[in-house]
Amino acid sequence: MSLEPTRPPVPPNAPLLEVTDLAVDFTTRTGSVRVVEEVSFTVDPGEIVGLVGESGSGKTVTMMSVMRLVPPPGRIATGRIMFGGQDVRSFDADRMRRFRGDEVALIPPDATAALNPVVKVGDQVMEGVRSHRPGTSDADAHRSAIEMFQRVGLPRPELRFRRYPHELSGGMQQRILIASALQMSPRLILADEPTTALDVTIQAQILRLLLEVRDEFGTAILFVTHDLAAVAEICDRVLVMYSGRVVETAPVHDLFAAPLHPYTRALMASIPPLSADPPERLQAVAGSPPEPGSWPTGCRFAPRCELRLRLDSPEICATIQPPLIQVRANHQAACHFADTAVAAEAAAALADAVEAAEATIVGEISA
Repeated sequence: MSLEPTRPPVPPNAPLLEVTDLAVDFTTRTGSVRVVEEVSFTVDPGEIVGLVGESGSGKTVTMMSVMRLVPPPGRIATGRIMFGGQDVRSFDADRMRRFRGDEVALIPPDATAALNPVVKVGDQVMEGVRSHRPGTSDADAHRSAIEMFQRVGLPRPELRFRRYPHELSGGMQQRILIASALQMSPRLILADEPTTALDVTIQAQILRLLLEVRDEFGTAILFVTHDLAAVAEICDRVLVMYSGRVVETAPVHDLFAAPLHPYTRALMASIPPLSADPPERLQAVAGSPPEPGSWPTGCRFAPRCELRLRLDSPEICATIQPPLIQVRANHQAACHFADTAVAAEAAAALADAVEAAEATIVGEISA
């Protein structure tokens, strides 16, 4: 059965989600700290967009801002969030409640923590239906939950419906969360590291399920992860974040074929190869990302950047913040030297490592 509500149509040729110049601040004992700054991106209907970066880069805060769920003491300081042509930041409490779940749904990273351990999973899914559709009968809510359990590939759905979370595997728990997210037929799913706590085999199953969700329901997905292999498998477009800013964005094939930002190239070079002769030492991104509030002036990646060390005059990297600019068709990067001969030389020097990384990604996808 369908529980899809009546919604205003998305304007023709317009993105489903458009975030412009988003900035998020957190209040601390020493003052306000900006953790996300000048983040802009779009998600089209039916598109899967990956948001990639190290822990602390601002991925989850950016994603939670879409639903206005930044945890206190955080707050959206500036920026515009448009969904289906409507300004999300202008929604009142009732409209916001309908927006969350009806139009945008969240898949959290840890199913064990997200599910109530003392309530049967079927009752939890039914409660979500009744919360958003108060007039839905128990029989209709039950039928809808069972149907969705079947569609996400849960074996013997009636039996799983009556189980407590601890009686299900991690993969089954994650499927329960995906089924719950799909109950209201949302236009957009926010998936926050949905495969992190799962083994490799189950990860592959969940990724295939997300692709099936997009193909069957036409649901757009904002996919937050640090796993480049997962990005290569399911995403159409990728945004790379570092220290609260987007440093590169491109279609997934363009990004893996020719990454422009030194940080993106370093991430790819650090992936262990699957070759029979592993390198004596894996390449790693030197140093550690700076803490919010202690960001360096100029390019925030400069203290860790190999490309900067190759330059004769690196002062610009340490003094001027590079803007995110169009370098190639549909490919943007925030690097002063993203499209210079020096950058090309540095990219060539990393070619072997990137080739090995791509082989790893293909191997993991095929496994």
